[in-house]
Amino acid sequence: MITQLVNVFTEGMTNMHTLHEPHASRTVNPNLTLSVVIPCYNEAETIEEVLGRVEDVGIANEIVIVDDGSTDGTRDILKRIEGEKRPNVRIIYHDRNQGKGAAIVTGFAAATCDIFLIQDADFEYDPREYPVLLKPIEEGIATVVYGSRFLGGPRKAMNFWNMVANRVLTLTTNILYNAILSDMETCYKVFRAEVVQDMQIRSRRFEFEPEITAKVLKKGIRIYEVPISYNGREWDEGKKLQWTDGPIALWTLFKYRFVD
Repeated sequence: MITQLVNVFTEGMTNMHTLHEPHASRTVNPNLTLSVVIPCYNEAETIEEVLGRVEDVGIANEIVIVDDGSTDGTRDILKRIEGEKRPNVRIIYHDRNQGKGAAIVTGFAAATCDIFLIQDADFEYDPREYPVLLKPIEEGIATVVYGSRFLGGPRKAMNFWNMVANRVLTLTTNILYNAILSDMETCYKVFRAEVVQDMQIRSRRFEFEPEITAKVLKKGIRIYEVPISYNGREWDEGKKLQWTDGPIALWTLFKYRFVD
């Protein structure tokens, strides 16, 4: 019995180590291509490192960065990266700040691969988890996958009221759309391209998350969730949802339950 327990523990640790190694392989369906879309606004301290982490994973066929009118030096960094002629990196610039949702919509319109994956431009989400996120789509058992921060993965403790807001918005989503999601507001959303290419997204700011979730669920698509890790930023480290975003997100969920 002890030997069996040791073997199980060793196998589990090996699998965990493999998940977090760079240059992770895609063994299920390597023929599917991947576009990583990175909306970016005033992330001069992190954008280059985030791009490097995505490249280190080694499975993105295309990385589309959309700078949403940054004013903190982010654009200078992106211009330099453009000059380095990285073959899989495309950078698009908004002439003014329009919001995260607008940046993602621009990225989706420019992306060309079979699968679209949204990556934030900070360190809250770990690109080494891409293989876990992609596996349900590669196996053909899902067309939309969300990475959930509430399914048992390791995470930095988030602010209590942020957690409450997330829970309320997710519960509202489940009630209105007959779903059982655990984390509607997660950044890590992955789509087969055909699910979202013709989808009209009107939201320009953080209400993008409830709108696209509502429209996916209204199509009758069941969203597959996988556990992910989470390293949340503190309030003084960067942009966080404000209390005013909660009512807007709730209204968005109710609105798209009954209109397109």
